[in-house]
Amino acid sequence: MIRIAIVGMGSVGRGVADIVGKKDLGIVITAVADSRSGRIDPNGLDIPALLAQKKKTGKCGESGRSALDIIQNAEYDLLVEVSPTNALSGEPAITHIRAALARKKHVVTSNKGPIALAFEELQNLAERNGVSLRYEATVAGAIPIMHSLEHGLAGNEILALYGVLNGTCNYILTRMAAEGLTYEQALLEARELGYAEADSTYDVKGIDAAIKLVILANTIWGNRVKLSDVACTGIDLLTAESLKLAEAEGCTIRLIAEAIPRKNLLRVSPRILEKTHPLVVDGTLNALTLETDMAKEITLIGRGAGSVEAASAIIGDILFISSSHVKGA
Repeated sequence: MIRIAIVGMGSVGRGVADIVGKKDLGIVITAVADSRSGRIDPNGLDIPALLAQKKKTGKCGESGRSALDIIQNAEYDLLVEVSPTNALSGEPAITHIRAALARKKHVVTSNKGPIALAFEELQNLAERNGVSLRYEATVAGAIPIMHSLEHGLAGNEILALYGVLNGTCNYILTRMAAEGLTYEQALLEARELGYAEADSTYDVKGIDAAIKLVILANTIWGNRVKLSDVACTGIDLLTAESLKLAEAEGCTIRLIAEAIPRKNLLRVSPRILEKTHPLVVDGTLNALTLETDMAKEITLIGRGAGSVEAASAIIGDILFISSSHVKGA
């Protein structure tokens, strides 16, 4: 049995709680916090009641209990950090993760900012305290990229990676190609369907994909790269005519993130690909090709966004830690 605390009760946090409540996974939630409230019960919270209260009142517990109060005082083995966080500053998630690791608590997060900005510091802090920091959900949603790198491809040298890492951009490009929509029309449709935020700057300018590329590069090669090291071009200047020209050649356009250490290359940009290319996936799907020395090319494809998909990755990390580290699990 592993006891978890959840900080952040948005769609992802609620998704994790809902799965824990419905499945017998050996996970007990002993504390939760949102931006306005928190709740602690060392014996385990009533999850249906918790979710019902959150839906009715917008609060998960008692007013005045902060996330840091939960992190520093609740009884738990592992912190799930899914708070609303600025991807470019990493806060408040960096502070939350530091506090939990300092208490020798394991951490699982879906927040990209802390892993892109402070990976080495946080990883070293975790190692000094004998706990794990896992972040499968930061890149490509439900696709088990980190697990594949760590286990399925153990022993392989990763030579390069190429990926479609932003579902919003992929949806826009898919619709532009399929229906001849303008960029503006496709973006509006993506917003109406909930695939794009009102402010979609991070997505369409390639920043989100670039942050994920930084996470992957630092995880695989430990080369301490930063967002500023990525040459980044988005899709916001693409025209319907560009897609038509590619179509005439049996090709299409996708926003591709790529890292090739031997060429000192870190880049996110629209690329023309043959329609049969494995990275030409439709809608909001993500895809990642890893070029390795032994397994050669491995391509992973799956759902890259969504609360249930992110929760899937988080639950996988929790259960990995539970089976590997927690006494009595």
